[in-house]
Amino acid sequence: MRTLDWLHRWTGGLIGLVLVVLGLSGTVLVHRDAWIMLPHAGDAQVADNAAVAGALEQIMADPASRPTSVLFASDSFGLNRLSFADKSGAYTDQNGAVVATWQSLWERPELFLFDLHHHLLAGDTGEIVIGIAGLCGLFFVISGTILWWRTRRTFRFRLLPSRLTRSAIVWHHRDLGIIMAPLLLLTMFTGTTMIFRPVTALVLGPSAPATIEAAIKAPDIAPAPLAERPDWRRIVRTAQHSLPGAEIRIVSLPKAPGGPITMRMKQPAEWLPNGRTTLWFAPDTGRLIEARNALTMPAAAQWFNMFYPLHAAKVGGLPYRMLMTLVGLALTLLGSLTVWTFWFRRKPAARKTTKVVQIPAE
Repeated sequence: MRTLDWLHRWTGGLIGLVLVVLGLSGTVLVHRDAWIMLPHAGDAQVADNAAVAGALEQIMADPASRPTSVLFASDSFGLNRLSFADKSGAYTDQNGAVVATWQSLWERPELFLFDLHHHLLAGDTGEIVIGIAGLCGLFFVISGTILWWRTRRTFRFRLLPSRLTRSAIVWHHRDLGIIMAPLLLLTMFTGTTMIFRPVTALVLGPSAPATIEAAIKAPDIAPAPLAERPDWRRIVRTAQHSLPGAEIRIVSLPKAPGGPITMRMKQPAEWLPNGRTTLWFAPDTGRLIEARNALTMPAAAQWFNMFYPLHAAKVGGLPYRMLMTLVGLALTLLGSLTVWTFWFRRKPAARKTTKVVQIPAE
């Protein structure tokens, strides 16, 4: 137990600050759609595919300045988001008129926080650091539960430490940690699996990572040049006929020369906010190459598609968002107090002793 306690304290002291950043940024991002103050951000979603096709046609009209992808408005956010190859972007209303533009993530707080939460503003390196922090978080929850069991008889529910002393903070840390342990475990696991796919094998079986990759991999096609002006209305009509009732969420131009145009759709039964039902179209003719229904994917892939909505509170409505807000705040509090007590706590002052001088009796 002493070794486990030592590992728990030292790992927390070293990685706690990263967990604070993740907890705080994640808490704010859970409510992202509610605090983006832009014109038309609160507009109701236009569900008519003909209107979607018209907006897409306008957005993609100029081959010299068209975006690489379009994320369409949702039921919680009324603007389309455009992404360009140089990392710049724009918001448009649902008719395709530009509302706001930016040249870097630093110009939009919601995009800055998203990159901070997913990459620590450091690209792939930051993502790996976050994945390691997630693995450490799983260790914290498991080891903390084991360590708490010894002191379970002293459990008391405390939102905050009774005093800012090391002993009071330690007791608060243990008791708050055990209350939030199930949700912290869910958050850490789902977040880590999105970075380190092999982690899914712990729950979904050894073959899960390969199954998931095969389910979302684009089909192999003969390379073809992208048409100067693809027939977007035809592409939208084809998608609508292939999957009636599905909602168009993302349209992306080929990532590599000669690759297909990609469309992601969301069916009513899917949890992912942008769906995982995917259609690929020939870049030169707009012909449908393949349509892959997320609801008929292997079980491992369907379970994996639920991880992000659970992690980001994209399912369950306001009650689940508030629950995940509490998880984020708890992670922020646990991490910050851990770092403070580990690195900055003061040693107790030495007690003053009074020397007693005995006077001999005469």
